[in-house]
This record gives sequence, structure tokens and C-alpha cells, in this order.
Amino acid sequence: MSNNKTVLVRALWAALAGLVSGYAALAAAELVSAWVRPESGPLTAVGGGAIDRTPAAVKDWAIRNFGTNDKLVLQAGILVVIALLAMGLGVLSLRWRRIAAAGVALFGVVGAAAALERPDSESFSDAVPSLVGGLIGGVLLYVLAGLLTARPESRDADAGRAWDRRRFLVATGAAAVGGTVAGGVGRALNSSSARDAVASRAAVVLPRPVSTAPPVPAGAALRVPGVSPFTTPNRDFYRVDTALVVPKVTTGEWSLRIHGKGVRRELRLSFDDLLRRELIERDITLTCVSNEVGGPYVGNARWLGARLSELLAEAGVRPPSRGGTADQLVARSVDGMTLGSPVEDVMDGRDALLAVGMNGEPLPFEHGFPVRMLVPGLYGYVSACKWIEDIELTTFDAYDPYWVKRKWARKAPIKTQARIDTPKPFGRPKTGTVMVAGVAWAQHRGIDRVEIRVDDGPWQPADLAPEATRDTWRQWSFPWRAVPGTHTLTVRATDRTGETQTERRTRTVPDGASGWHSVVVTAD
Repeated sequence: MSNNKTVLVRALWAALAGLVSGYAALAAAELVSAWVRPESGPLTAVGGGAIDRTPAAVKDWAIRNFGTNDKLVLQAGILVVIALLAMGLGVLSLRWRRIAAAGVALFGVVGAAAALERPDSESFSDAVPSLVGGLIGGVLLYVLAGLLTARPESRDADAGRAWDRRRFLVATGAAAVGGTVAGGVGRALNSSSARDAVASRAAVVLPRPVSTAPPVPAGAALRVPGVSPFTTPNRDFYRVDTALVVPKVTTGEWSLRIHGKGVRRELRLSFDDLLRRELIERDITLTCVSNEVGGPYVGNARWLGARLSELLAEAGVRPPSRGGTADQLVARSVDGMTLGSPVEDVMDGRDALLAVGMNGEPLPFEHGFPVRMLVPGLYGYVSACKWIEDIELTTFDAYDPYWVKRKWARKAPIKTQARIDTPKPFGRPKTGTVMVAGVAWAQHRGIDRVEIRVDDGPWQPADLAPEATRDTWRQWSFPWRAVPGTHTLTVRATDRTGETQTERRTRTVPDGASGWHSVVVTAD
């Protein structure tokens, strides 16, 4: 074998050694995280740190292009980067064995630092999984590199290399198997704690509301193929958050604390305390600030929960308009997320809730079980705290929550919007009468009018379905007499205050997208 080929083959073996060492490090960390807590694992910690440091525009791009798979894409990207770095360190170990091994161990230090910097970090123990994993990975690479660089014991160089290669392959295979077993056990242990939360949710019996949701008017849900259903099923409801691992908390573990500026009597509530309160049921449409014009991140559900304003009043809180000293309510999640809501809006009579139920069942884990907060009329990033565990009353001057620190607006009322659901963009409807239909929303103001324009023609009124409440979206339809050719259909809405949504297109940052939604279709 030529010298160049020998060097290349040795480098490939070294890259394999680095890859297996990195794999074993992650697997060991997964196992240790089962004894600390699942969120302390290096992949979750580093991924969370990456999310925290990603500019808002990049996050918006990821949500727009990958949707609810954005976190999976991030984790896959992190794994690819780790694999490439580990392989590079493996090759480096052929000449600088100790430095390469220290490089793998440095991965552990980076993971530990990321874990400790997370807002939900509980103690130094969160750093332990990454440190242990980095140490094991570094030692393993040092050993495997030693087998690759060991001098042949036989005078027959080829025989010596073959013997060394066998030892290397056995050691590498054993490390890979050991890593697989450790990672599997870690995942199983982490899953067992999640199973407790699953059992806890299954045991929840939601009480009957003292105030049921008003009946949905006949005709509020149009029978037009392709239009969004009036009530969005839980499985189809959008999910946008920063949690790489969906928190799974049992009802026995959960509690809520209400405290801070202007609170005369601090409150602490268990889940059972919340269920014993007078719960109300309401249909409310939620909208994510990352929703582009015509986007999918809006949905309507029937929620069951306690009035947040009543809890705040029991704690002695008054809105600023009545002499209260706090103008911001900061909600904190079990994963460390912080959201800031205007106290005035929460206490102005709208149905702001601490919700325990969604469409007739306990909240799904992805949507905040055991308890989440929601405030009609405000974008989710300032109102819809999932997995909520703490409410602090403060001021906007004193504290910037998570998204505000990342240049999003402090106050974020939902903008009036309309969307065409059918026909789809670039569709090819038949000529003749085509039913154009969709939804419009202006939560807590209500929709007054929806208009359609075909190409550059005049605006024409669409038929509005009956309104359920001003906190829900409203369906609309328009019978279009399609003629052959390519056409642009554009929609706009006007809310109950008389404000018509603006034509001016803006992106989602800092306070939500604006502009008219349009689709291009070709009638045959």
C-alpha cells in the first residue's frame, strides 16, 4: 500500500474513533441526565442556548420554512456539527493525542455552561451530565488514538498493523455498543418520568364550568370544502415555542405563585385548588406573532379555565387605571420562558384565563398541561404562557421579558387580518362559479366586514358567517364567477372599530405582520 493511501486509511480510522467518542459522550450524558433531569442533557442545553442567541429574524425564517419541525431541524444540525467536529478531533489525535482528547472534553464544558445559562437551570447539578459525558468521550478518544498510533509488536509490519487494527475495531465496537446501551437506558429512564406525567393527565377529570361557552350560531361554520373548521382540533392546533423538550409536569408537582408589586396578599395555588374554583368555558382564537400574512399560525379552540382577573383581584392587584402600581404581569413557565402582559388588558373585563382544558379535554402537553395562560386580543408571545408556574406583578420599565429582550414589542395587540383558505395558491379551478372562502380575525374587537378584489377590479363585499364572539375568528365566502385565465384574488378585513387592515406589507418583527393576503390561480 502506498504511503499516501496508508495515511488516508489511518485518517479514516481516526475519524471513526472521534465519531464514536463523541457518540459515547452524548450517550453517557443522556444516561446521567436521567438522574438529574431530562432538560440538563447537552443536546437540549446547547440547542436551547442556540435558540436564545438566534436573532429574531432568523427564528422567524426557521418558523416560516420549517414550521413545527424547526426544533427537529435545529437538533439535527447540532448533531451534524458535533459529528464533524468529533471526526476532525479524531484525525487530530493521530499527531496530538492529548490535545484532541481535551477537545472532546471541552465539548462537555460547553454543554455544562449552556445548561447553567438556561433560564430554567435549577442548580450546578445541571452541568453534571455534560461534564461526565465530555470526560468519558475524551478518555475514550485518548485510548482509541493510542491503539491507532501504537507501534507494531511484530517485526512483520503488516501483521503488526493487522493485529493493532483488530484491537482498535474491537475497542471501537465495544464503545459503540456501550454508548448505545447507555443512551437507551437514559432514554428509558427519562421516558419513565414522562410516563408519570402522562398518567397524571389521564387521571384528570375536568369539572363542569359555572359559565358555559355561548352556543356557536348556526351557520358560523361554513360548509365550504377547503375552509378552516371553526374549531381547530387539538392535533392540528399550531405550536410555536422554544422548548426542545416538551415539559411534562404532574398535577401533583405543579403549583402557581402570584406575587410582586402591588400584591397585598401573595397567592399559592395547587392544581386541585385551581379545579375547585369557578371555571368558565370560552371559545377564543389564538394567533402567533410569527404568523406571516396568510400564514397557518392561528387557531380557534374552546378553553376551560379560571378567570385570571379574579385571582389577581384576590391578591389585591389593581390595574393602573384604578391606581395600581404594576402595569406589567410577567408569567414564567417551568422551562424558564418569560412573557409580559399589560395588567390593564388582563383586568379590563375580557376573558383572560388560566386554562386547564382545551376542546373538552385536559390540555395536551404540547399546549401547556397542566395549566397555561391566555388573553384574548394579544399575540401569544405576550399572553399565552404555557406550563405556567409563576406570575409576578412589575412594571414595563423594570423588566424586559424573553422576547422583548430580543427586540419584539412590549405590547402586542393582534392586528386585523383576513386569509384566503380556498382556492389554494396556484390552484386551477374550473371556470364558472368558484367559491372563495377563508377566515378573518381581530380578537376582542371583532370582524365587521370582509372584501374581495379580483385582479385590479373593485372591492366587493364577501358573505360573513354569523359571529360566535368578538374573541373568535369569523368565516367568510364569496361566489366568484371565474373566467379563463390567470387571476389574483385579494382579501382585506375591517374590524368593529372601523379600522381596515392596511395594504402595507411588514414582516412579523417587532409586532406582527401586516398586509393583504392574495393568491394567484388559473381558471381553466
